[in-house]
Parts: sequence; C-alpha cells; structure tokens
Amino acid sequence: MREIFSRVEDGLVVVVESEVDLECQKESPWLCSVFVKFVNNNSDFEGFDIFLETKESLIMALEHENGAVYAGSRAKDDWNEFYFYAKSAKNLETVVAKMLKESGYKYESSVVKDAKWDFYHKNLFPTELEFHNIESDKIIFLLEEEGDELSTQRDVEHYVSFDTATQKDRFVENALECGFEFKDDISSEEFEHGVALIKKHSVVSEDVRKVVEELYQLAKKEHGYYEGWSTVLVAKDD
Repeated sequence: MREIFSRVEDGLVVVVESEVDLECQKESPWLCSVFVKFVNNNSDFEGFDIFLETKESLIMALEHENGAVYAGSRAKDDWNEFYFYAKSAKNLETVVAKMLKESGYKYESSVVKDAKWDFYHKNLFPTELEFHNIESDKIIFLLEEEGDELSTQRDVEHYVSFDTATQKDRFVENALECGFEFKDDISSEEFEHGVALIKKHSVVSEDVRKVVEELYQLAKKEHGYYEGWSTVLVAKDD
C-alpha cells in the first residue's frame, strides 16, 4: 500500500511516497535511485499527468525486466527521486536510460548495495508520528468530503493507552496542565489503562498535527501509546 506524507529536512518540505507493506528482502540487495527533474506547474494538469504516466511506466519496466521492487519516492524542489530494490545491479541503469532518454526530462541514476534496506527504513518508511499524521489526513479528508467547516473549533477527543495505571495517571496530570480535559477512562483488549481527553481546536491539518504531536510527546514520556482522535461533523451552514 502506498502512503503519502510530508516531512521537513534542512528547512525544506519533502513529500514522501512509501510502499509501507514492504519487508526487507535479502535476495534484493541492490538499491537503484532515479532522480527526475520536473517543474510542477499547478496549472499544467496535462504535463503533470504525463509525468505520472512516465513514473508508472518506469516502475512497470523495472519490475518486468529486472524484477525490481518499487520502494517509494521523494519530491524535493523540482526533483523527484524514485527508489527500487533489485536482485541484481545488471541492466538497471540501461532500463532507466531506455525509458527516460526520450522523455525530455533531465535525469540521473545510480545503483548501490543496500542489503539491509537502510535507505528504505531511514528515508522512505514513515515514523510512528508520521503514521499518525497520515491517519489524521484521512479523517480530515472524509470530514471535508462531508462538508465540514474544518476551521471551526470544536471538541476533539484524543485517545492514549498505557501499560500501567501509574503511567496513565502521570500522563493525565501533565496533559491537564497543557489545556486538555479529562473525559473518561477507557480500555481495550490490548491495553487495560487508557484515557480519553478533550481539547477544543479546529481540524485543519496544521492544528491537528500540532495537538497530536504534543500528546504524542507527552505519552512517550510515560511510555504510552497515542491511539488517535475523533470529533463531530460541523457543517458549513451550521
């Protein structure tokens, strides 16, 4: 499954697409990197569609001719980086050249050995907090589809779980000092000691990420697990 998220590196926003279901395959130790320059003009929808078609054609060609596995991509400034893992380094760059030389895009490629898939785990796979941001964006998208006024502040419930009651109690004490309100104790099959907290804020992505990160960090101090959030729909005509 491909997931898309963003992170900041050296002050620049990097948009990452990751095949999150992959596992390290020892029989595919070769990392093929392909950098393609594409100026994304938001008004040039046709040009963007052609670029996406080129990307998918490259993925299919490397999979078909080399058995390469597409691991993900990174978009930074005007450069799009595509990454593949393959059983052999043979002909990888030949296939890339065949696909891209006539495309008109400026490109570079390289092949290095990465038997432990370090690049994938460090640069493509989402962190735990980034996974939460991905899930938040999905909820926000569904709310927007239902006509939610995202910028309207409302009560948002956040759920956090712990292994022990002492961890939970210390967390709640710290969270209350940060402006959260206690709603209820909760439990699940996996965790007996959980809590639901409330904070009033909008569900604009930037605001949600700020609150989620704050709770995530507070939970980690007590070895807890941030589980997610929920809220009510606020229609635009309300």
